[in-house]
Parts: sequence; structure tokens; C-alpha cells
Amino acid sequence: MAIDLRKILKSFCAAIVFGLLFSGCAVFERVGIKVFFKEATLPTNQILKNISYQKGSDSAAQRLDLFLPAKTNWPVVIFVHGGGWDSGDKNLRVGGADVYGNIGRYFAARGVGVAVINYRLQPQVQWRDQATDVASAVAWVHSHIAQYSGDARRIFLMGHSAGAQLAAHVALHPTEFCLQPGAPLPSVVGVISISGAALDLSDAQTYALGEKISYYETRFRDRGLHWKEDASPINFITPRAPPFLVLYASGERKPFQRQSRLFNDALLTHGGKSKLIVVPGQSHARIVLTLSRDDKIAGPAILNFIETTRSPAPSFQQ
Repeated sequence: MAIDLRKILKSFCAAIVFGLLFSGCAVFERVGIKVFFKEATLPTNQILKNISYQKGSDSAAQRLDLFLPAKTNWPVVIFVHGGGWDSGDKNLRVGGADVYGNIGRYFAARGVGVAVINYRLQPQVQWRDQATDVASAVAWVHSHIAQYSGDARRIFLMGHSAGAQLAAHVALHPTEFCLQPGAPLPSVVGVISISGAALDLSDAQTYALGEKISYYETRFRDRGLHWKEDASPINFITPRAPPFLVLYASGERKPFQRQSRLFNDALLTHGGKSKLIVVPGQSHARIVLTLSRDDKIAGPAILNFIETTRSPAPSFQQ
């Protein structure tokens, strides 16, 4: 099941400080961040915080932070955090390090704009509302990013865990989450799925490997018996899907690994473009820390994907 990033990081305490008897998670936060976190820098005047992307909303759950490159006409990535659909925040800090903000600074310093977003959480809203929040952020970026010197024709979605599932839904099924009937969302150029969860909720082998169907039923059963099919992005793949980069960690639990492989295979089977990368030596949580490091596989691979995925995808129609 998808797990809160903070909980996973803290649960990794014993593995990091195994030889330190009775050491607490406060020690882990200091040691773990020192080992895995590498701070990226960006001038403060290139960072804009807490912009509302939903017209008429003052909710902190519908805001984004913008990280702006110094040049012009740059592509932009919308980052969607994980957290099991019921937790998570763009302002996540672990051991004093702002994990998601660091992703924004890293990519912006390398010529890629980033919008790190919040979205409303369950159980206050249902999963479709969460996907609609992501769609609203896409629409806002498309309408406003040129004001900040970005290229509205080169919007990418990137999500981790639950965020990867929501990003995939919006990219593959934009007519479901369009803000106005008959007015589908602008197409995204590409999608980066990082350790995605709930990509195929109908896969029996995923549950045989240890996932609990009750966990997902609680989060996705909202419209009757077909909730597994409706909530699975894999069912909305067509040959017109945007290109995907699918990453997962070698140290993740097998159900997570299987979900990413299934999704990548389905994209290729349906005539889409997808590249699968296994990030060695990482876990479901630690992979996030590698996104903002040049000396690890994930960050450079994402930069290469953005650089080489240049042609805008065709617009979706009803």
C-alpha cells in the first residue's frame, strides 16, 4: 500500500543507525538526511511561494510553489507529492531539509521550471477531487507560466507514489477531469512516474505479493462495483498517451515494483512511448531524495527525458 513518506523515512531509522543501540528517530533524521540529501541552491528571487491555482479558493491545499530558471522559454514540471492520498504536503521537511522544495531548486537551477503543488487530501475529499486539483494546477500553469518566461507548450507532470497515480490519471484521462464540460485540459508533453502506486488496482498478483485490497477500497470505492477499474490509470492508456518515464527503486516492496512494470508494459503494448528505469540502492522513500542529485541516476534521467521530449502531444478531444 502507499505509505506516507515521513513514516517510511522514520521507519528506516533502524537500518541507518543499526549499530547505535536505543538511538531514536531524531538521530535518524540527522544521519539519514546527511547521507542521502544534497541541498540544491537557487536565488530566492527565483522562488515564488503559495500561489493559489484554484480560482476563488483560499485553501492551502490548492496552492503551489514556483521555482523559476534564470533563462526564458523553459519547460515546466508540475510535481505531485505522495502520501497515500490522505497525507503529504509540498512543504515537507525531514531533519530540517525541505525535500520537495529541493527538487524545485535542483531542476530550476538546470533550466527546468517547477511547480510543486498541494492538493486536497482524503477523507475530506474523494480521489476524483484530488485528480481534479492536479488538473486545475495544469490549467493554471498553462494559462500563467508565460508570465514568468516559461513555455506553456512544454508542460510535464511528475508524481511520486500516490502523486504518480493522480498525475497519470490527469495525463491519460483529461476529459474526466476537465474543469468545464467540452473543454478538455491542455495536453502535457510527458509524464514522470516515480514509484507509482495503484496504477492497476485489478491486478491479483499485486495483492498476492502482500498489498491489502481493503487499503485501496477505502480510498477508491466511490461509485459502485467497478471502483478498481475506474481508479486504475492503466485502463485509460491509448496510443495517444504522452511519453512516460517510469522509475522505481530496487529496494521497494515487490508490489510497488510490479505496479511500475505493469504500467510500463501496458504503455508499450498500446503503442505508447515509455522508458523504465530501476534506481539501484534506494527505497520507496529514498528515491525522492535522489531526484535532486547529479550523482544519482534519477535526476539526470529526468532531465534527459525533459530535454529529449520536445514535441507537444496532440490535444485530447471529447
